[in-house]
Amino acid sequence: MFPLYPNAKLPVRVVVPTLNAADGLAACLAAVLPMVERVIVADGGSVDETIAIAKAHGAVVLSVTRGRGQQLRAGADAALLDGEAEWLLFLHADTRLQAGWVEAVAAHVARPKAKAMAAAFRFRLDDGAPAARRVERLVDWRCRRLGLPYGDQGLLIHRTLYQAVGGFRAMPLMEDVDLVQRVGRRRLCLLEADALTSAIRYKRGGYWRRPMRNLGMLGLYFLGISPDRLVRWYG
Repeated sequence: MFPLYPNAKLPVRVVVPTLNAADGLAACLAAVLPMVERVIVADGGSVDETIAIAKAHGAVVLSVTRGRGQQLRAGADAALLDGEAEWLLFLHADTRLQAGWVEAVAAHVARPKAKAMAAAFRFRLDDGAPAARRVERLVDWRCRRLGLPYGDQGLLIHRTLYQAVGGFRAMPLMEDVDLVQRVGRRRLCLLEADALTSAIRYKRGGYWRRPMRNLGMLGLYFLGISPDRLVRWYG
């Protein structure tokens, strides 16, 4: 199956926050099940088929107050109630881990100092357009130079490090940036595997406009504008 965990599941609990995520959730879950010990879907009030899809795939479903930070925190709290839960993997519902991710995770968790490190996947978009490759290069630069992977790259983190830095905060926006800042770039690495994310938001928002908008939101956040105000502007 995979060399470091033959005939066994990875010692990982996956947490997926959802809100009307029926379009991409099945593919997201199919990529990780049955290779992990448990998948927890923290739903923020979906009115589509999200919950039915999650249950059909065998995921544990939590009903949580809407807000991705709150949902991620609740999902992690539920996973950590199991005293045997070692590793947490946070994924977005429109992200699909690609071939090689199992081996990449297994290799990471086997490293001597892995528990003191968090890891993200390489960002990829499911669009063949040259503009998509440009965004991917921009994200790669941001990760390697600034140490700022976003939530659509996934985040693999050991329970001790997650708890030591305080976990996800109940923020409506920038919850991923907030957490990785507390982890710190010296405790972050990129895995040798891809996280393929839906490009629909870039197609709708524009391959130039959306990255610039995201960069603007990030700049305002660093200037001290509250996430509550930013989410109203972000939409």
